[in-house]
Amino acid sequence: MKLFPRAAVLAITTILLASCAIAPPEPEPPAVAARTPAQMLAAVHKAAQGGDDRELNVQPLRDPEVEDLRATAGKAMSGGNPAAAAAALDQALGIVADDPAVLQERAEVALAQGEFDRAEQFATRATGLGSAVGPLCRRHWETVRQVRERRRELAAAPLKRPNQAQLDEQAAKLAALDRAIAEAGQQFDTCTVPGINRM
Repeated sequence: MKLFPRAAVLAITTILLASCAIAPPEPEPPAVAARTPAQMLAAVHKAAQGGDDRELNVQPLRDPEVEDLRATAGKAMSGGNPAAAAAALDQALGIVADDPAVLQERAEVALAQGEFDRAEQFATRATGLGSAVGPLCRRHWETVRQVRERRRELAAAPLKRPNQAQLDEQAAKLAALDRAIAEAGQQFDTCTVPGINRM
């Protein structure tokens, strides 16, 4: 019986072990730093401020039951219970489906719940029903802009081993989102008009 030299056995063993080795996992792309619901809500609330103190701000008379439901929703949000706030505002919308203030409050609750598409839908619907100027108008459009900017943050995430077609698709999506964000910004800017000087 012919024995293999020790060096040959060692080489064969090394080759066999190398072929059995598992390739290390590919590194995961870095996590996307998307804005949080709390940051988005803060931006929307800040947008309501900053108008001229002479700015026209029409507050229509509302059904007392709707006002009670809005108050309930406000308390629920302050208490950290957006689900209860959503339920109260949904009930209010069952009474006054086209009230832009209630729609906006419902949009903001949807933001708090992380339901970003719904938040944009509520706010967009409100833009067609309410005043085209004033704090409420700014809240509508800032909600829309915040959702679109978050969507862009996620769409800009690095792709894992992309091919050219995927890169082109991502670039087209980002360009479309940039246009949508710019549109929301332009609409936001038109919400503020100088107040009437009655002096």
